[in-house]
Amino acid sequence: MMGIQIIRIRFWIAMAILVVLASCLDGSMAVAKEHDRSVRPNIVFIFADDHAYQAVSAYGSTINRTPHIDRLANEGMRFDACLVTNSICGPSRATILTGKYSHLNGFYQNGDRFDGSQTTVAKLLQAAGYQTAIFGKWHLESDPTGFDNWHILPGQGAYYNPPMIHNGERVRHEGYTTDIITDLTLDWLKNDRDPDRPFLIMSQHKAPHRNWQPGPKFLNAYKDTPIAEPPTLFDDYQGRGTPARTQDMTIRDTLTPNDLKFITPNNLSEDQLALWNDAYSVENAEFERLGLSGDDLVRWKYQRYIKDYLRCIDSVDENVGRLLDYLDESGLAEKTIVIYASDQGFYLGEHGWFDKRWMYEESLRTPFLVRWPGVVEPGSTSNRLVSNLDFAETFLDVAGIPIPDEMQGRSLVPLLEGEPPEDWRSSFYYHYYEYPAEHSVQRHYGVRTDRYKLIHFYSLGEWEMYDLLRDPHELRSCYDDPQYADVREDLTAELARLREELAVPDDLRPNDVRRPIQTNP
Repeated sequence: MMGIQIIRIRFWIAMAILVVLASCLDGSMAVAKEHDRSVRPNIVFIFADDHAYQAVSAYGSTINRTPHIDRLANEGMRFDACLVTNSICGPSRATILTGKYSHLNGFYQNGDRFDGSQTTVAKLLQAAGYQTAIFGKWHLESDPTGFDNWHILPGQGAYYNPPMIHNGERVRHEGYTTDIITDLTLDWLKNDRDPDRPFLIMSQHKAPHRNWQPGPKFLNAYKDTPIAEPPTLFDDYQGRGTPARTQDMTIRDTLTPNDLKFITPNNLSEDQLALWNDAYSVENAEFERLGLSGDDLVRWKYQRYIKDYLRCIDSVDENVGRLLDYLDESGLAEKTIVIYASDQGFYLGEHGWFDKRWMYEESLRTPFLVRWPGVVEPGSTSNRLVSNLDFAETFLDVAGIPIPDEMQGRSLVPLLEGEPPEDWRSSFYYHYYEYPAEHSVQRHYGVRTDRYKLIHFYSLGEWEMYDLLRDPHELRSCYDDPQYADVREDLTAELARLREELAVPDDLRPNDVRRPIQTNP
């Protein structure tokens, strides 16, 4: 009996210890979630141009590795459904600055001029005592406003030895642009900021934008390694309407000699030129000897395109690592939110395409990773519908600044804290305007939910609808399928509701009226 009593006593002592430990654990988690809002974190926003989520290993890429970008996923939150409002460079940047759709911020397509007098997240943070700086690609035509320091590429910018504009003054740099943008970012962090004030710094890369000129260090990466082709490389577009068949963005027909590196850039130094010729001259000669045609030519073009694209990403990833290492070494990491995103997604041969613009998944979705020590659970993920429309509101919320009513997104802080609101959005509105223009993608708008997508190519009067669960590659529209009649009716009503809620005006421009087109250098 005495032995049994001892066992029982030991059991209850162990249970009491477990209760105490659980209580302590719950308390520590509560402290992490109920972080001190009086301590305003620094914000580091790292932004790529045309970086597809399919080319981030944290998102499951099988064609490349991005170990430094993956650190943000491992140490923070990966968002799996971050959608853009308008899948094109300039409009995406305008949305991030303003928290508003294109029809309210006035920047509909590349070539428009951003109205810098309107309210932006940079201005609001600056007024609240944040130091603000932006380095790299701007692409909004007007000069930046709301930034204490800006050092930007004019237009699309160059990959090598770029001219830049520093606080209004033209300057020229020597080197590879991805490295230079990080150098400028680090120099400001080390030497120019006030260590007693929080900051917002936007480090915005040109890469991996067309025409995909790799940096010297990575010119020969993947040289002897064929990259797997996407299953839809030879898509025939039979399951969709007119727009997919009349676009001009195929690997087969649209890539130029400049894209394919048959033309050598004219702004390289002697050393850069030697490395360039070493990387491409032998392969180009072999291509001429082979005399490829048809699908074999498409496959060769795909390999040249995708390898150059991934080489550009290798430089971006390396420079993300440089920046993260400095934050660690300087002691800034623990009080700094780090975000990695791209202005939209991109096609890596899916449907035979490169570029973006469409409401189809590859261009609608963008990578979005957030590390916030003490708040975001490391290695966490979210499949909630979020957007670049939400970035400005999130920056303001983490800084304790009221969000203006004119902004149309929502703060992501509750999601980052692991407590998504019950009323989080279940549908999302998209609108693309840039037609007629480069790549000939028809104007369209639509609604996306967790499972379905409805697209209206309104200048043509054509509709498409997709069941993303059954048709994840969006190969066959189910708009006219009687089995989806109820879904179509619900989506049509939701699309009308969103357009009214967001105050979207009708786009009445005729198809034969051209607006300025931003060309590639």
